[in-house]
Amino acid sequence: MKNQYFGDVNDYRKYGLLRALVASGDLRLLVAWMLTPDDGSSDGRHRSHLAANSPMARHDPELHAGLLELLRDGVRPEVALIERSTLLPAATYFSDIVPDEKAAREAWRCRLFSAADRADLVFLDPDNGIEIASKPVGRKGSSKYVTWAEIGELGRRGKSLLIYQHFPRKPRDVFACDLAARLRTWTGSSSVKAFGTAQVLFLLAVHANHEHHLGRFSTRAIEMWQDQIHTIRTAREPSQEALPSATDD
Repeated sequence: MKNQYFGDVNDYRKYGLLRALVASGDLRLLVAWMLTPDDGSSDGRHRSHLAANSPMARHDPELHAGLLELLRDGVRPEVALIERSTLLPAATYFSDIVPDEKAAREAWRCRLFSAADRADLVFLDPDNGIEIASKPVGRKGSSKYVTWAEIGELGRRGKSLLIYQHFPRKPRDVFACDLAARLRTWTGSSSVKAFGTAQVLFLLAVHANHEHHLGRFSTRAIEMWQDQIHTIRTAREPSQEALPSATDD
C-alpha cells in the first residue's frame, strides 16, 4: 500500500469488504498496511467514484460519504485519514514502512506479529500481493510483497487473514485456485474464499474459530457489492454461482 492510493477505486472496494466482514462487531480487526513510499506515479488517481452523484455510492453510502469528506478540498491522500475516522469501527492499525533489507524486514515482521496479538482478522495490504520467486526478501522491491512465512506464522497464531493480491497475466480462476490451495497449506485453514474485482483479488483464509462470523458476512459482502466484487470458486469450497465480473468506475 502507498499513501497515494488512498481513496482510489480499489481502496473503496477493500474498505467496503472489510466493513462487511466485521459488521457483527464480534471480530477484532488489524489493518496491516504494508506501507511503501509513494513513487510519484499517477497510480491511485482513479477517484471519480467519489463524486457525490456516483452510482458507486449505493454499495456502502456511509463509507462513500466518509471518504468523500476525508478527501475534500484537495486533502493529501494518506492512510492516517481513515485511521483517525470511524469508517473501520474498532480496527487497529500497523503502519510501519516495509523495508527491503533482510534484517530490517525480520524486525518489521516481529512488530507485525506483536501488533496482531489481540486481533482475530488481519488484513495484509501489500502493493502487489504474495511473494514471487524473483523478489526474495532482501532484494529491491521485495517490500511490495507479503511472504509465505509471514502468512504461515499469523495462521499458526490463530488469525484469519484477508490478503490483497494483484492479478497476473494468466487465467484468473486458475490463479485464484492455485493461491487458495497454497494458502490452505500454509495456514491450515479448511476454508479459503476468493473475491475478485476488476483489477485485484482478495483471499480470505478463515480460522475455524471464526467460520460462523466470516462465512455469514462474506455472503453479505457479495450481496452489498454485486457488480463490483464477485466470488471465485476455489477447490473444496461450496459451489457458488459467480457473479458477473466487476467493472471499473
